[in-house]
Amino acid sequence: MCGIVGVIGKKNATQVLLQGLEKLEYRGYDSAGIYVNDQQGHDYLVKRVGRIKNLENAVTDDVVGSMGIGHTRWATNGMPSEANSHPHLSNDERFYLVHNGVITNANALRDQYLQGIELASETDTEIVVQLVALFAREGLDAKAAFAKTLKMLDGSYAFSLVDRLTPDTLYVAKNKSPLLIGKGDGFNAVASDAMALISETDQFVALQDEELVILTKDNIAIETLAGEPVSRDAFTVKLDDGEISKGTYPFFMLKEIDEQPIVMHRLVDAYTDDEGQVSIDSDLLAAMKRADRLYIVAAGTSYHAGLVGQALFEKLAKVPAEAYLASEFGYHQPLLSERPFFIFLTQSGETADIRQVLVKIKAQGFPSLTVTNVGSSTLAREADYQLLLHAGPEIAVASTKAYTAQIAAEALLAKALGEVKAIPEAAQFDVVHQLGLASTAQQALIEQKDLIHQWATDLFATTRNAFYIGRGTDYYVSLEASLKLKEISYVQAEGFAAGELKHGTIALIEKDTPLVAFISDPETAAHTRSNADEIAARGAKVLRIVTQAQAQDEDQIVIPDIDPLLAPLLSIIPAQLLAYYTSFDRGYDVDRPRNLAKSVTVE
Repeated sequence: MCGIVGVIGKKNATQVLLQGLEKLEYRGYDSAGIYVNDQQGHDYLVKRVGRIKNLENAVTDDVVGSMGIGHTRWATNGMPSEANSHPHLSNDERFYLVHNGVITNANALRDQYLQGIELASETDTEIVVQLVALFAREGLDAKAAFAKTLKMLDGSYAFSLVDRLTPDTLYVAKNKSPLLIGKGDGFNAVASDAMALISETDQFVALQDEELVILTKDNIAIETLAGEPVSRDAFTVKLDDGEISKGTYPFFMLKEIDEQPIVMHRLVDAYTDDEGQVSIDSDLLAAMKRADRLYIVAAGTSYHAGLVGQALFEKLAKVPAEAYLASEFGYHQPLLSERPFFIFLTQSGETADIRQVLVKIKAQGFPSLTVTNVGSSTLAREADYQLLLHAGPEIAVASTKAYTAQIAAEALLAKALGEVKAIPEAAQFDVVHQLGLASTAQQALIEQKDLIHQWATDLFATTRNAFYIGRGTDYYVSLEASLKLKEISYVQAEGFAAGELKHGTIALIEKDTPLVAFISDPETAAHTRSNADEIAARGAKVLRIVTQAQAQDEDQIVIPDIDPLLAPLLSIIPAQLLAYYTSFDRGYDVDRPRNLAKSVTVE
């Protein structure tokens, strides 16, 4: 959600900002803008609603400078409009501000301090920049006015502020929203995501909550809001520009679906030793072994991966496990066991409602692990342990390779924990071999794109609704499959436990209603097949995605056999492609579905 880029000390700040904003498009946005200053008395503000291309087309050749800030906005306060887009300008035209997050007491501050000041937008951000300007007019310098304002704010923020009187300085602050400092040779920068600056530098400095940073082209000064200096080393981010480019693919989502087989190999390489045995941090395993219950906390697609994970941990490590929605857990914490251990699943490592839970359980003294794709992210840094997904950047809003990477990572972790606990099922579960089979099988399914495309056309070309069913882990896959279809093709899709159909949902079945049935579990295969037949008997169009061992002549998509615990790694591939082709054929922007953001950094 939203994205910030800022730079000081580059000869062509305009291009750095525009290219950085393009790299942040995946986060979701509805408007964009830049402010550029040449530090010689000339500055420029350009804002546009819609895509970055609209902004680029509006930036004329004279918009040049050596410092500036840019922003992609995802509307929270106020509708998408140029007036509501960032950067925001104070009414005395001295300060420019970009902001990610939500200031929950903005209206109260407006009513208390800004009576008589005409606001140009509906945003909480403008209230902040007007406060900074107000305190500066009362005699404070820019830094002190900014710090005073920050101390008054409730909510979440990542800010970058420019004072036109001192265009050799950028002021930066963060609380609960992600922000990194990029350290360059003769320049410094700021961004919501390292991806925005990776073509400029691979050296980054992480920021903590309630820190204020003063950036010049040659210096990075970090301090607390109380004014205490903070020293922090830079770290290296390794990203390949090729990984964040579509290449010959029409959309990132298709590219990322195709990358899933190699991600399986990366995970095996990352978490096995020279003898091919699973190797996980011994301190992490010791902490998990002490736990009497695992709490897997996640959101969206990651939550669905967590549901599969709870089955893996209970079967292989013989420890009770429960998956929870972070947005529910944060406000309605259940009664916890005596020795809980928390696992946070997150692709971006910046999900706001997950972080809320992490902050709460840390305050209670409970141990935690973040499983994420971004090692430099807030959740990775703040948890006691981290386990990386090694999936490479995922740009499309609809997650694909992060989902399968999370399941594979959970399988490796459950295997290692089970071995430490001497669980026989763990010793018998050859996860390295199974993930190798999964990689090969995923590739085989990916190569059936034409067949799956045809099924997408037959089932979903004109429908307004669809159903997915399964039992056990197949039910968990049905939840993820329905989410993929609804979020990028806007078809009202629902996943159901197959055994629950007759308890109400079957009333929704009409002639030609699309239904996808997942059948991989030997114990319940016959029951799910019977449920699918009941739906077909009522006129529905039924597509069965079935493992080879359970397949019958009428089944349309047959996936290779694998341990049932890992069947979701395969059965989800056709479902991802069904969603992709449905959206593609309807002419939608597959990577950037309406109203959605990749990184959900506000609750």
